[in-house]
Amino acid sequence: MLRHAHAEADSPSGRDFDRPLSGLGLQQAEAARQWLQEQQFQPQQVLCSPARRTEQTLSVAAAALTGAPIRFDARIYEATPGDLLRILEGYRAAGRVLLVGHNPGLEGLVALLASGRLGGHRGMPTASIARLRVPADQPLEPAGATLDALWWP
Repeated sequence: MLRHAHAEADSPSGRDFDRPLSGLGLQQAEAARQWLQEQQFQPQQVLCSPARRTEQTLSVAAAALTGAPIRFDARIYEATPGDLLRILEGYRAAGRVLLVGHNPGLEGLVALLASGRLGGHRGMPTASIARLRVPADQPLEPAGATLDALWWP
């Protein structure tokens, strides 16, 4: 899971969906790229919200990724943890998946998968990455994953 990097407070259109990364966000996205490269993380599928800030974060971070197909999915924008879980269930056969999205959905999903609880977890600042492991023979369900790494710039 990769949360988008820091975004500007406003967009020229006035829509939240169109907010671009800030200068700090571009630096954070580059730091995320470096971490992904150091970890030698190579997803087999990338799922990304089509919001401008997630697209920009992915465009910088993707320099560390080789050849994974990218799917922009509008359902990720403003998704709840339950929505994100259902989206990911559709990609279980893909193996390693990188989900690029937004809070509070992402941090809620990480908490749900790792602990089985949603309440009060605040653990994914901008450009943070949570790496979870789910055994291939296990369903994707609450408390069914191990939080293997949590990184932020």
